[in-house]
Amino acid sequence: MLEKCKLLYKKYEELILYVFFGGLTTLVNIVAFFVMDTLLEIHYLVANAAAWILSVLFAYVTNRTWVFKSKSRGVAAIAGEMALFVGGRVVSGAGDMLIMFVCIDLAHLPALLAKILSNVFVVIFNYIISKLVIFKNKK
Repeated sequence: MLEKCKLLYKKYEELILYVFFGGLTTLVNIVAFFVMDTLLEIHYLVANAAAWILSVLFAYVTNRTWVFKSKSRGVAAIAGEMALFVGGRVVSGAGDMLIMFVCIDLAHLPALLAKILSNVFVVIFNYIISKLVIFKNKK
């Protein structure tokens, strides 16, 4: 049984690690948003943007190091990889902002619920763009 689990883990290691670190990234995003929006009473769009920046930085380090195990070395290669990563996250961040606006201002959902719903879109989109574009040849 243990051997079968090891084989399954090895087969799905990247996806398992992405879900794990994606969950942590989502937690960073939601906690940062909650602190700024609820505790510090910063406007929800400003809080959302700041939470996005923190979670993108966290996600780049974890995705590069543990999920996709990037072999890019040197300032130029890493800068290019990071630019692609941030560019992909800008697209998902724009989607996040749009979903937040629609859920809060138009549908009148609570901000934290809107944030959680928005993160479903963000996590799926980010995995696809990371796997197919950013880290596709980095193993």
